[in-house]
Amino acid sequence: MNADKPANVVAFSASTLTRPKFKTLPPLSLYVHIPWCLKKCPYCDFNSHEFRDEVPEEAYVDALLADLELALPSIWGRHVTSVFIGGGTPSLFSPASIDKLLSGVRARVPLNPDGEITLEANPGTFERAKFVGYRAAGVNRLSLGIQSFNADHLRALGRVHDADEARRAAEAALTLFDTVNFDLMYALPGQTLDDARRDLDIALAFSPPHLSFYHLTLEPNTLFHRYPPELPEDDTAADMEQMIDTALFRADYFHYETSAYAQPDHECRHNLNYWRFGDYLGIGAGAHSKLSFADGILRQLRWKQPREYLARVAAEDPIQEDAEVTRADVGFEFMLNALRLAEGVPTSMFSERTGFPLSLVTREMEIASRKGLLEPEPAVIRPTALGRRFLNDLQQIFLPDIKRRKTESIVHFEATGIER
Repeated sequence: MNADKPANVVAFSASTLTRPKFKTLPPLSLYVHIPWCLKKCPYCDFNSHEFRDEVPEEAYVDALLADLELALPSIWGRHVTSVFIGGGTPSLFSPASIDKLLSGVRARVPLNPDGEITLEANPGTFERAKFVGYRAAGVNRLSLGIQSFNADHLRALGRVHDADEARRAAEAALTLFDTVNFDLMYALPGQTLDDARRDLDIALAFSPPHLSFYHLTLEPNTLFHRYPPELPEDDTAADMEQMIDTALFRADYFHYETSAYAQPDHECRHNLNYWRFGDYLGIGAGAHSKLSFADGILRQLRWKQPREYLARVAAEDPIQEDAEVTRADVGFEFMLNALRLAEGVPTSMFSERTGFPLSLVTREMEIASRKGLLEPEPAVIRPTALGRRFLNDLQQIFLPDIKRRKTESIVHFEATGIER
């Protein structure tokens, strides 16, 4: 090392750089987790809790704002580009509570004037006056957890709403909000290809700006995992996926991310920030954060149980775990996210968002390109059609050690706001 340089300055090369070096920090989003539900769905492995008594709504909003106050030193001076209020079932909370929450956020952090503010809603909690109140509070994007318009499939999924409630909630949302997402699932217990097509046809009749389609999977620590329902055969599920993709393409929806389809200019900006390896601060029970600093990237987890979270915030100790993203992991983490995007990302974004040079992953990129999974374009990191089809195989090329616990501590779909 040059003796004239400060001791903490390291040459910016893949061989010597052990910590990231950022010229500009990534964009920052805010995720707010509300953990309560009317009923725990048998397929859900998110940090959600069926409430038995009264939800401590006022105390929880106060705790969220106190949590944000405690986090301010870690994001000082940074603008927030989007807010996502997820759960659980945030629409259990009153418009007055959501207004207090968003007013408190605006008072504490610089929120972009055109910032996307999403709230997840369950049609089983639908009241038009509630939706009007959420819009008045500043929510400009509603994400409806419909899952299906079929009464039998809704019962099989343990949903608290019926098909009529789903339709009424959809109609109201589309008249009140700037943009709306429908969450739908396929490969459901007892579902046929024709059933899936009818669900899609009903959804398309509303022409929602955004649609999220998810293949039902049996996740560990769920009732469905312990008592598996009879699901469609793999070939039938693949036919459903192809049918959905083809029909939405013909209806002018862009399949911009693995499970997300949007009309022009209606992509979820909050989720795009995740896929582009942006930063996010998560507040609330079990919320995850990924925060970049001048020479490091930190992941955090808030206390998961709501009661403990409230007590820990009161003790000014909301963070249960934190860990630095290492040089060994950062290439995989970036690719795990960016490769979900159909358009990929500019090659320059790797160094901008990880703080390391692209040479950290060039060997793996060459391997993926030779296998036909990654486009051989020097200016873009983009999966091929084959790479999108075999996304897990493509992502695993960038995994430092395939034998270790693959993604449990790296990708946090739970309590980050990614629609599902």
